[in-house]
Amino acid sequence: MRKSIITTAVLAGLALSGCSEAPTTQQQQPAQTAEVSKANTSSNVLLHKSPLQDQAPEFDKITFADYAPAFSQGISEHDADIAKIVSNKEAATFDNTIVAMEKAGTLLSRVSKTFFNIASVNSTDEVQALQAKLAPQLSDHWDNIFLNADLFARVETIYQARESLNAADQRLVEFYYQAFVRAGAKLSDTDKQKMRELNGQLASLTTEFSNNVLGSFKNEVIIVEDKAQLDGLSDAEIATLAQAAKDAGKTGYLITLVNTTRQPLLSQLNNRELRKRIWETSANRAVEANGPNIIKQSHLHAEKAALLGFDSWAAYTVANQMAKKPSAVYEILDDLAPKAVAKAKQEAADIQAEITKSGETFKLEPWDWAYYAEKVRKEKYDLDQSLVTPYFEFNRVLNDGMFFAMNKLYGITVKPRKDLPVWNPDVLAFEVFNKDDTSVGIFYLDPYAREGKNGGAWMDEFVTQSGLLGTKPVVYNALNIPKPATGPTLMTFDEVTTMFHEFGHAVHGLFSDVKYPSLAGTATARDFVEFPSQVNEDWAIDPLVLEHYAKHYQTGEPIPAELLSKVLAASKFGQGFDTTEYLAAALLDMEWHSIGVDTKVEDIEKFEHQALAKHGIDFTPVPPRYKSAYFSHAFAGGYSAGYYAYLWTEVFAADAFDFMRHHGGLSLSNGNNFRNNVLSKGNSEDLMQDYINFTGKKPSVDALLRRRGLVD
Repeated sequence: MRKSIITTAVLAGLALSGCSEAPTTQQQQPAQTAEVSKANTSSNVLLHKSPLQDQAPEFDKITFADYAPAFSQGISEHDADIAKIVSNKEAATFDNTIVAMEKAGTLLSRVSKTFFNIASVNSTDEVQALQAKLAPQLSDHWDNIFLNADLFARVETIYQARESLNAADQRLVEFYYQAFVRAGAKLSDTDKQKMRELNGQLASLTTEFSNNVLGSFKNEVIIVEDKAQLDGLSDAEIATLAQAAKDAGKTGYLITLVNTTRQPLLSQLNNRELRKRIWETSANRAVEANGPNIIKQSHLHAEKAALLGFDSWAAYTVANQMAKKPSAVYEILDDLAPKAVAKAKQEAADIQAEITKSGETFKLEPWDWAYYAEKVRKEKYDLDQSLVTPYFEFNRVLNDGMFFAMNKLYGITVKPRKDLPVWNPDVLAFEVFNKDDTSVGIFYLDPYAREGKNGGAWMDEFVTQSGLLGTKPVVYNALNIPKPATGPTLMTFDEVTTMFHEFGHAVHGLFSDVKYPSLAGTATARDFVEFPSQVNEDWAIDPLVLEHYAKHYQTGEPIPAELLSKVLAASKFGQGFDTTEYLAAALLDMEWHSIGVDTKVEDIEKFEHQALAKHGIDFTPVPPRYKSAYFSHAFAGGYSAGYYAYLWTEVFAADAFDFMRHHGGLSLSNGNNFRNNVLSKGNSEDLMQDYINFTGKKPSVDALLRRRGLVD
């Protein structure tokens, strides 16, 4: 979800420490680039602006062999762009320095966005090898820019005289100045060299971590030979597992893991030993490969922070977020932790009672929670999930649910674009139109899980909106819904809300109306960027929206009012578990990145235990949503010391939705207010002021506590 090529570097390569979208070297490039240019300029489509609408990539023409030479030439051209700025004999001005940097590196931006987005959805051994090769090169390239003393001198000159600029231009100057300073522009030459070394190591380690996690999805699977062990699953679900095994060249039934500690099948399987096997495989995956990696990353981050004058990486990271200080993060997490654990323990007591009631004598374990919680849910709400999914068929949820809601809220229509090439046959392409039929941009949806695709769900961009560059947004959502072997795709309610969540990110990118790409769309503080997506979740349960899409896939009958009431009531069930597992992961992230340069960590499991105990959230039946070894947000996904952002922004989201609910609900008036004051602004204005402009006040935590069911 990053913007221009400069922004990619600042946010991914520097602030986020070597995320795979960051970074590369100008050394060894010129000769190679010249050779590549002569040989491949005409055939390599990445070297030219796409002729498709809104510069959507030509996925049908791009080959893997195109990427390396395109990166090489892109780096060389970007070097030349920067050199031209630095060598300009005229005094530094906003136009000849700041705007020039915004326009620089268009080829590198294009190839970076295309490659790293495709790497996340269609990874192969070749792709992973190229990522590993590019990581240190890109890190070095961006260091050459942000540690360039002459370039920084020009930026600093403009920064000192920024009061003469208009507000939007001042915002961009401040963005660049802080980016350079946070990258180490004010360091001594010796410390700059040290910074280069740290960035290079971190770039390689984050890529390695990501590839290890991706490898775990392929290698750490569960093969079930005896069909009887799958008792509790439907015939269709068993057929899907059999097909997965067949596709992988294995015999039996193949269970693959999702990216969180919790696994969906645990709520259904009657066989306790199989549940334990699945949970343990999930909880212990990638430990051997990523344990040493995490320890190295944490210490390198601490060194980098110290070099820049901060006590910890958390202090460095949070300094330019809305939270400002780690203490503010710990305050909100620690305030909520005892409430969450207390609620989880109440839920655990109900579950233990259900275990006893069933005639069993064992103590509740993590692999039992989802299974017996489902029984408690059924008893409390008389709700059988197998009766619910037939009312959430994928195409109906998408078209009659999400797109319908977005039309009511923003006046937009979303039309299929089957003429646009896609990266996988399952990917859907759309064009989004305003109420007046003007085109907003292109949207892709990649719905299904598959080998080579990262776990989880996310949004990103192939093209960023920019008034300066005259570009419209091209964005995509990636989900990981299991693809049925045959028949329609029936979604769980969680999958429905995830779809709405990710499209909240999509409209944030699509509705951007900002001049400068570095400040456009979703290029906001991390503890703000999840706000629009979390607001969008709540439209999934708006009565008008539910009435329109929650219909039986065979009969077309609307979901019975009684069943719907149970679904909505049950949606707050288990909030103690959900909140505790999230807080545990957020606190783990903060603790890993709060260590100092002299802190010695030798055992990640021991560190995890001590960190959770420190915050009173070490409740065995509820493990962290992500344990360290596969916590990609913290060690590969750009959210180091930033996973707390989901809770921070949920305060905004709950408060905002409560505001809209009291001012007309699903209405064009509310949508236009939100679009005009928040979604269209990107990072071009003060983010808190954008929120105040929308609701008229700062957010309060009250609506969040009600949303999570932690208060009546």
